[in-house]
Amino acid sequence: MNHSARTRVTITAVVLFGLAAGPGVVVAQPEVVAQAPAAVAAVAAVAAIRSGAPVLGFADLAEKLLPAVVNISTSQAVAQRRSQGKKGDLPEMPQFPPGSPFEEFFKDFFDKQGKEPNAPQRRATSLGSGFIVDAKKGLVVTNNHVIQDADEINVILHDDTNLKATVVGRDTKTDIALLKVPTDHPLVAVAFGDSDRMRVGDWVLAIGNPFGLGGTVTAGILSARARDINAGPYDDFLQTDASINRGNSGGPMFNLMGEVIGINTAIFSPSGGSVGIGFAIPSALSQSVVAQLEEFGHTRRGWLGVRIQGVTPEIAESLGLTKPHGALVASTTANGPAAAAGIQPGDVVMTFDGKDVGEMRRLPRIVADTPIAKVSPVVVWRKGKQLSFQVKVGELEAAEESGLIASAADENAGKVVPQVKAFDKLGLKLSSMTADLRQQFELAADVKGVVVTEVQAGSSAAEKNIRPGDVIVEVSQHEVANPAEVAARIQKARDDGRKSLLMLVDRQGDLRFVALSLVEDKEQSKEQSKEQSKEQSKTQPKDQTKAK
Repeated sequence: MNHSARTRVTITAVVLFGLAAGPGVVVAQPEVVAQAPAAVAAVAAVAAIRSGAPVLGFADLAEKLLPAVVNISTSQAVAQRRSQGKKGDLPEMPQFPPGSPFEEFFKDFFDKQGKEPNAPQRRATSLGSGFIVDAKKGLVVTNNHVIQDADEINVILHDDTNLKATVVGRDTKTDIALLKVPTDHPLVAVAFGDSDRMRVGDWVLAIGNPFGLGGTVTAGILSARARDINAGPYDDFLQTDASINRGNSGGPMFNLMGEVIGINTAIFSPSGGSVGIGFAIPSALSQSVVAQLEEFGHTRRGWLGVRIQGVTPEIAESLGLTKPHGALVASTTANGPAAAAGIQPGDVVMTFDGKDVGEMRRLPRIVADTPIAKVSPVVVWRKGKQLSFQVKVGELEAAEESGLIASAADENAGKVVPQVKAFDKLGLKLSSMTADLRQQFELAADVKGVVVTEVQAGSSAAEKNIRPGDVIVEVSQHEVANPAEVAARIQKARDDGRKSLLMLVDRQGDLRFVALSLVEDKEQSKEQSKEQSKEQSKTQPKDQTKAK
């Protein structure tokens, strides 16, 4: 038996036997079968068939689930304008001397071709997928991008019944929409499962409407968890190799219990077709969003009132952390929940409401899922020790409507002492705040700190994207008002054996922490000393050298 034949038999054995369990059923663990010789797998398959034991695939599960999965067709009116055609549909207007009789003639011609006030409208249509979550109420879940900007939404059931749908609510941050259809026709619903219990390698089924072909079932495994594809602030996607194509958006991903553990949303593909990398919104996130859309018509998320950034290894070292962990608070919203509780810029949020914040992007998800007005314990790292606070969680949507944003200025900055100092080893030239600098760099009147006036190309500061006009508000979590205080903090960090220096930088109201390496400074100093020694040797008189 050749290698290809062995491969085919082994894969078949996994599919046939990896799912069967119960009395009279032949069972083989996938990892065992995958490692078994081809002959053994083939004999096992034949023995199972001859014994009459049931060999299960996905057929029974698919038959049960298909009626709950729907196709979604949307349409919208689009004004037809010839000027919006493909590039090259209309040539550019010829250039004529001013006053030429041809100028007015061609101008009228091109205006008529490009502008047609009574041009007929065309209907743009799109196709997607969805699934019924409540048969009695007629509730259907799909992706928001499937029904976005649609004038008309139709839900097509598995038996080809066409139902008009209305939008109950939508959430652009997670790309989830909830629809409602009439319940005169019998409907079949499916339930959400627990995506947090899914493990990488578990079987999953994806059902949807790829390319408008209708209910299509594909199978695969859960390839990865907690994927961040920069689709939104709460990215926590499940990744699968089950075939997902255009038209599958909004369709369900099932576990082998027939529960929805994900909403198929996106694919990674250079060609537009499936290459075995698909992404689904986990049910742990989508279930709460759907419940809020049904109850309120919109989401109601928890709000902390902070702007955060990741903790890099350099920042962790400068803060005294043994490893990168948590979410670094860059700024707090004035009178927001965090500020009211005593949380400050420079704090690192380690846990929130008893949940570990392993990395920055975990915090927005945890806070969003926290009930509004709940008083939650928060543990932060501040100046080498842990502190605990009690925070009353606010409502994100209410804060957005009221226009609240994170504070752009540090109102408690120290006094200004006019002076200028160059930090050649860091590649910076700093100055205390002056009226001229405020005007030159368009700095707000309430911005306080030390102004960066020059950045040396190729320096540590340049590598960290520090620019002239940036304002250094803090160094090593201490406020600074002039270059002398910055120099003192640099020396203190060196004396403490720090390898990097943490600075809070304000750029036009955008606060962020930057860690500059001090190790490089020492190495650069050694190199500079060597270069100076060489230069001194070269410039010494020859007779003096000989005299030695």
